[in-house]
Amino acid sequence: MHSIDSSSVQDYVKTIYGFTEWQETPITASQLAVRLAVANSSVTGMVAKLVELGLARHEKYGPITLTPAGLALGLAMVRRHRLIETFLVDHLGYSWDEVHDEAELLEHSVSDTFIERLDRKLGHPVRDPHGDPIPTPNGLISRPDAVRLDSLDDGHRARVARISDDNPAVLKFLAGHAVGLDTPLLVSGRGPFGALLTVAVGDGPGSATLQLGGELVAALWVESLGTHEGCTVATV
Repeated sequence: MHSIDSSSVQDYVKTIYGFTEWQETPITASQLAVRLAVANSSVTGMVAKLVELGLARHEKYGPITLTPAGLALGLAMVRRHRLIETFLVDHLGYSWDEVHDEAELLEHSVSDTFIERLDRKLGHPVRDPHGDPIPTPNGLISRPDAVRLDSLDDGHRARVARISDDNPAVLKFLAGHAVGLDTPLLVSGRGPFGALLTVAVGDGPGSATLQLGGELVAALWVESLGTHEGCTVATV
């Protein structure tokens, strides 16, 4: 019998929350199955249990959304996950592409007291190693004013605010090219029909140039630093 203390329930609620953290479209059952790498039939049963527990809303064939209780649980699990990731990187020498799976295991096995002491030990960080915001103990969250890199026109300067951790290979590639949180970028060109985006990395005269494809561009969220020659944010 599942309860809100069940790791499966917690994983489902955290995944539903995470899907809409950086965009507004709610998750569907098939998308949830893909994200959790489970069968559609398993999702159907668990979502019904979430509804029964008062954590989610779901009409047949419709999207899945969280109730206030579900949102509170999702934020609590995100807080655990991101604090643990931060600790692993800052104090145990993990790289940012290694921490997600470790945090997935640890977040279910530590107490609330441990998490609050960990938060104090870390100095109450406001973001994790990937730039995702860390909720406060009472569920408040402050997201950076960030947009996806591909929403900027040529000539737009920006600073990296968040990098999706969905694919560890993307994180490894970016780290290998000195792209991390707060790295300055300049959009310098792009090919036609959604082809490669060219960016200059850094803000000095010797900035390296990278050509970024679809998955890399989609992973990068940036804060605008203004434009050269009157360029503006593109409408996409």
